[in-house]
Amino acid sequence: MNTFFKELETQRWDDHRYYHHSRINQSLHLLSALSFLVAYALLFTDPALAALVAWLVSMVSRQAGHFFFEPKGYDEINQATHAYKEAVKVGYNLQRKVVLMLIWAASPLLLVAQPDLFGLMEPHTDWLGLAHNVGWMWLWVGVGGLAFRVAQLWFLKDLRTGLVWAIKIVTDPFHDIMLYHRAPLQLLRGEWMEPGPRGG
Repeated sequence: MNTFFKELETQRWDDHRYYHHSRINQSLHLLSALSFLVAYALLFTDPALAALVAWLVSMVSRQAGHFFFEPKGYDEINQATHAYKEAVKVGYNLQRKVVLMLIWAASPLLLVAQPDLFGLMEPHTDWLGLAHNVGWMWLWVGVGGLAFRVAQLWFLKDLRTGLVWAIKIVTDPFHDIMLYHRAPLQLLRGEWMEPGPRGG
């Protein structure tokens, strides 16, 4: 069990030090984390709405921070190239995120061709029904994306690595709030990047 938590700590630290230099990215992760907590609460009463909040607010803000605001050049603080960081990333690196986000964005098109999704859901009759069905579809895209990467990591490394990553992903909102709750204020003070050096 100690090894499990040590690996979780390592995955979290690598994710932070390699992919969260920008205070804008950190602030967007704070927004993402807070909205994920709302989505977690909604899971108990309205899973489809929870998925809409998670994807439209949490995931869009989180990935916008990575794609548009995080530096892609040589990382002087960690002495690492962007290519190296992409290669050693345990979870979804930017290339894998592009694939996941394309699947997410394109998945509602299935409801145009098959409103009942091959008999898996009640066909929508209005815009609210469509949004509800899209929410359910996005919930399963999220669950599928999580399960797919765990299976990949199990095949490429071992099951523990995949399970550690899954626990990291599910608990990231709580951890991100602890890490980045000061980021908006630091940004307002004109601090665009987290200063180095970083210690592990």
